[in-house]
Amino acid sequence: MPTVIDGKAAAASVIANVQAATSQLAQSDALTPGIAVVIVGEDPASQVYVASKGKTAKACGFNSIQHTLPESTSEEELVALVEQLNADPEIHGILVQLPLPSHIDSGRIIQTIAPEKDVDGFHFTNVGRLGTGELDSAFVPCTPAGSMLLIERAHGRDLSGLNAVVVGRSNIVGKPMANLLLNANATVTIAHSRTKDLPALCRTADILVAAVGRPEMIRGEWIKPGATVIDVGINRIPAPEKGEGKSRLVGDVAYDEAAAVAGSITPVPGGVGPMTIALLMANTVVSAHRAANRTPPRF
Repeated sequence: MPTVIDGKAAAASVIANVQAATSQLAQSDALTPGIAVVIVGEDPASQVYVASKGKTAKACGFNSIQHTLPESTSEEELVALVEQLNADPEIHGILVQLPLPSHIDSGRIIQTIAPEKDVDGFHFTNVGRLGTGELDSAFVPCTPAGSMLLIERAHGRDLSGLNAVVVGRSNIVGKPMANLLLNANATVTIAHSRTKDLPALCRTADILVAAVGRPEMIRGEWIKPGATVIDVGINRIPAPEKGEGKSRLVGDVAYDEAAAVAGSITPVPGGVGPMTIALLMANTVVSAHRAANRTPPRF
């Protein structure tokens, strides 16, 4: 049986460290980390996610502010709000919930966020810092950062001599994940929809990260025996066995098949998912430490 990597426990550990760092900052500098979450429109999934972020931020001891704007908000109005938050010294992290309405240029909004408050890690400045290995000054996107912490639990921080395959090349997960693995000295291959003989390539991986967004695409026979499998996918599929109209969550990996071969594996749900919000909190407390000219905690 493989080791099931418990993302909930790992996330709880990160949150505990965030809480301790927040308390220390309050004592040393009378400073409370502040995070502002901006949501435009009434997308139900976004509403749930934003509520979860706000709840976790308050549990961490942060000053959590939510700006809920109507669907009709103009791009210029949203830019003005972001610039206002950039200028607010009590706000250390700015998060604009995606997706935005179609009439708003998401790219422009992301690049309007001050890099030092870009706790999502999407600004070109942070992308460039990550790409050049300047991790001490970068904010890393939360999902790959959380995935990397789970990998470190299995292998430590130095991945020298290990082959890593990342299936998926998105700017949010695939590319930053590859950069993190490179920085840890792994030999990294990025695979995607046009990769030739993907199963054979996956079988070379000591560390396999699935971030392709296709339910149970990665089969058990694609897994190298003893490999570490990190499943970033969250897909909802029909579950008629639960009743008419019911569904269930699965990852990008066929879990039961992969678990029969892998050395360690993340489940879905309960694997990478909980780490995303935990790392958002970690990035925010790091931002607050930088603002106070204090050495940030390391997670």
